Amino acid sequence: MEQKFMRRALMCAKKAAEIGEVPVGAVITRNGRFVSSGYNRRESGKNALLHAEITAINRACKRLGGWRLHECEMYVTLEPCPMCAGAIINSRIKTVYIAALDPKAGSFGSICDLSSMPYNHKPEIVSGVMEEESRRLLKDFFKALRDKKNSSG
Repeated sequence: MEQKFMRRALMCAKKAAEIGEVPVGAVITRNGRFVSSGYNRRESGKNALLHAEITAINRACKRLGGWRLHECEMYVTLEPCPMCAGAIINSRIKTVYIAALDPKAGSFGSICDLSSMPYNHKPEIVSGVMEEESRRLLKDFFKALRDKKNSSG
């Protein structure tokens, strides 16, 4: 089950890469059923809030008719930043499955662990789900970006 939905999150991340965005994708499920998804659109949307996780949470709230997502799980291809980790905690998501950790901005264990703070909700964090696939996608994206910059520079 974990791999099925992480594959879907990776497909979302590939959509982001196709439009020149950092390839991050997120999927939200409830009781083993798809609810919503999102992918990074920060650059194309010119909006700091358009992270994959925020988009998926917004869509899930609309679809389920409320802000409490306590019966839901999230599958995300890169460890959430502080903004997204906060949104996950505030929306009461039960479990977060993370593919790759983010040593530059990760807030569920890498830089800090917001799930260990004394907030009123603590999501369960499971990392390393399809980690290699996510790392490869990110690595290929940034290599292509550098190659493009070097060839035009």
